[in-house]
Amino acid sequence: MGQELNKLKAHVETVLEERRKEIEVAAEQAAAAREQIDLSLPGVERAIGTRHLIRQTYEELQRIFLSIGFSVVEGPEIETPYYNFEALNIPEHHPARDNMDPFYIEGARGGLLLRTHTSPMQIRTMEKQPPPVRIIVPGKVYRRDNPDATHGYMFHQIEGLAVDTDITFCDFKGTVEYFVRAFLGPKAKTRLRPSYFPFTEQSAE
Repeated sequence: MGQELNKLKAHVETVLEERRKEIEVAAEQAAAAREQIDLSLPGVERAIGTRHLIRQTYEELQRIFLSIGFSVVEGPEIETPYYNFEALNIPEHHPARDNMDPFYIEGARGGLLLRTHTSPMQIRTMEKQPPPVRIIVPGKVYRRDNPDATHGYMFHQIEGLAVDTDITFCDFKGTVEYFVRAFLGPKAKTRLRPSYFPFTEQSAE
């Protein structure tokens, strides 16, 4: 009886070992099938990059002003003193023209400089286009500021110009308030106070 039981035990162990090997082989085959690369499938498209936050801001600013009839103009970053200063009523000996503020280009004919504001495009536009004019001018500007957390040699600026008949300071105020609320939210508040700028009269900030 003992011999027969030992034969049965050996038979059962053999069958179990064979079954275990079959299960392991099947699992390995299934894993290999999952890991196999199907070359017929389309590849994964990787994002090369995203738009810079400043570019996203520019696009939002432009969208707001385009929606109320403004157009976008751009111009040269290297300017002449005439367009950067004289045409804007900034006289020759004004502190803004001193070497401590603009970046003059040495050896350039006509005393060229890196523009200190985007305002030269106002003059260039008015020379080419009769009224009505409604433009915004986004762009880089350059000044000799001391670098810190909020200042740099190059920064971004955007300005607007509207020239037409029957335009008043109220139109300006309404445009600014519309822009601020569209950009910052409907609860944003604005405050205008009188100020002096050499190329605008009347002026506010």
